[in-house]
Amino acid sequence: MTPPAPGSVETELAKERTFGGDGIDVHRDIRLIDRADPTASQADVDDALWSAAADTGFFQVVGHGIPQADVDAAFEASARFFALPTEVKERRTMPPRTNSGWEFKTQKRPSTGTYDHKETYQVTISRMDEHDLWPTDEELADFRATLESFEAANRDLAMRLLSSFARKLGFHDDFFTERHDPTSPDYQSTLRILHYLPIAAVDLRPGEWRAGAHTDYDCLTLLHQREGQRGLQLCPGSEAAGRDPDAPLGWTDIEPAAGTVTCNIGDMLMRWSDDQLPSTLHRVRMPRPDEIDGDQLDARYSIAYFAQADRDAIIESPSGKHEPMTAADYLQQRIAANFAG
Repeated sequence: MTPPAPGSVETELAKERTFGGDGIDVHRDIRLIDRADPTASQADVDDALWSAAADTGFFQVVGHGIPQADVDAAFEASARFFALPTEVKERRTMPPRTNSGWEFKTQKRPSTGTYDHKETYQVTISRMDEHDLWPTDEELADFRATLESFEAANRDLAMRLLSSFARKLGFHDDFFTERHDPTSPDYQSTLRILHYLPIAAVDLRPGEWRAGAHTDYDCLTLLHQREGQRGLQLCPGSEAAGRDPDAPLGWTDIEPAAGTVTCNIGDMLMRWSDDQLPSTLHRVRMPRPDEIDGDQLDARYSIAYFAQADRDAIIESPSGKHEPMTAADYLQQRIAANFAG
């Protein structure tokens, strides 16, 4: 059998299948970058972002311009959606090949071979009306307006951050912005609200996770977490790629904090940067005994924005290290490997 080509999706998936073990806890300093620091020039911010991304593949941002009130409103809308009766949510079930709408325990990670214990609702604005994926106001008042506004705010932040990487890569400032165009029918960036299932509702088996170890398929992920709702763990991409396959991975817990956006590099940007920016391995573990507290024993909601290049964008490695591929083809291959059906 011919081995998969270096840099191919098959190679990336084969590597991901080695990431499923428990691993060990490791303390790491997570870079915190203040985009509103009045003493820092744009070049200083660009350098700080590049250094953090090239070193560990993830970083956190404050001074990002998204008001906490808007974050709280998005989480409130998320909780209302997931509290809807199942038969109402099922009306907005994710159609095939859309990466949009509601899904319940359909994501199966190559790293674990098991389904994530979560439900999600994904907003890809270019596809929502075509497939009638928005709840009506009668079903959920103001839900659409809240999430559309929050999607736009996260898109703006993601493009500002990607402009920093564009400058460091020698591209023009709007290189990535032009390839994430919300007015295009090829737009495929996604806002995802997530609800991790109550422990009492989960039939846990060895090796299962709220979200198994994986890298993201996009250029850049922005993640909002709620204080006190722990579970996210990260492992720098450079360490994961360079380790002995038989050695345990070292995982670092990311403490949720209000006003802080956790960011990680995805596979698209890793390819676009000739692997100078490694994509970040991460997972969501089950709550530990000391994190179980009465009615809050398992509460975890998060909201992620995935900046995924438009379908017609060509992901082309500057040096030719990776073969050119449209973002549509790349994303569909990764999704097909991770979702049932």
